[in-house]
Amino acid sequence: MNKTVLSGVALTVFAYFLFSLQDASVKFLAVGLPIAQILFVRSVVILALCLAVGGKNLPVAMARSPVLVPMLSRNVLLLLAWLTFYTASRDLGLAQLTTIYYASPVIVTLLAAPMLKEYVPPLRWLAVAVGFCGVLLASDPFADGLGLSRPVALALSAAVFWALSAILLRKTAMAERTLVQMAISSGFFILMTGAACIFLWTPVSLGLLALLAGVGIFAGVAQFAYFESIRRAPVSLLAPFEYTSLVWAFILGYAIWGDQPQWHVFGGAALIAVAGALALLSERKKGAAATSQA
Repeated sequence: MNKTVLSGVALTVFAYFLFSLQDASVKFLAVGLPIAQILFVRSVVILALCLAVGGKNLPVAMARSPVLVPMLSRNVLLLLAWLTFYTASRDLGLAQLTTIYYASPVIVTLLAAPMLKEYVPPLRWLAVAVGFCGVLLASDPFADGLGLSRPVALALSAAVFWALSAILLRKTAMAERTLVQMAISSGFFILMTGAACIFLWTPVSLGLLALLAGVGIFAGVAQFAYFESIRRAPVSLLAPFEYTSLVWAFILGYAIWGDQPQWHVFGGAALIAVAGALALLSERKKGAAATSQA
């Protein structure tokens, strides 16, 4: 397999591990703080990290970026994904919410062919399907019933918005440095969430402020790894590896809150591992075919 593609897969798994750490921290913080405030501090920390690494020329590069408009469009999609996801979370159980939201890798794979002109081999389709079955098994979303309702529609909308943002990122990833794209994204969220913070800001202790900063650090490193992975591998190949964050979520749930996984969680994790292996196998067969033709 191409080493660049393999590094893209490794970066994706690493990114979703850090995203899971971020989500666990947000879950803890959201009990007493507005989501807008958490996102605002997170974005400020990410932008500060970008400026520290990129130096004084970074703002100029942001303003002159050839992908400024599409990146802003992507950030609108991300903002819509956050809003619909957290609105749905008020009425849906975590298992239901997670399962519906994890339709996004399926949607990414569906859109990769018409929008990115990617060839999606049968094994890659199978990997996405097996991974989604693993999510279904691990989350057990039907335990409390699952019907077509407004919260379900909102969660599905979040999955669509996230999938579209991933597709758009693939379109822009090769045209601009990762650091510039991250800075543009963080600047957008600072403006959007900062306006809400004027009315919602809640004073925090030094301990909570440190945890808020930690969320920004987790998110910043995760974003860099995710952006770089998109630059290195097709999104349809990376899509099944998004499911690994569910495994991390259950591990962190047990480690932090003492949530006891049931047998179906381990079964689902096994299917997610199989999905990843199938995705890698599809890329290896593709590489072998290209070598034989050469």
